[in-house]
Amino acid sequence: MKIRCPKCSWEPDGGEYWQCHCGHIWNTFESIGRCPSCHFQHEYTQCVPHAGGCDKSSPHLDWYEGLDKIIEELVEEVLAEQDVYQLRK
Repeated sequence: MKIRCPKCSWEPDGGEYWQCHCGHIWNTFESIGRCPSCHFQHEYTQCVPHAGGCDKSSPHLDWYEGLDKIIEELVEEVLAEQDVYQLRK
């Protein structure tokens, strides 16, 4: 899975560029947008122009390229397990 800005395709380099309203600065992708200090869940993430990106904001989950495929595979697993359970009844 790749992480990149949905607007400009900039890929974060692991730096701590994002600041929460509580003042904590961290790499938002290490915690899926949740501030490790105050635990606020950020639904949007702004791209970082001074690190090479644009300045646009996008829903945090839209940054994860390939997430749809992972979710689809998990749903298929759950459905297969339900089918096995139903056969055992």
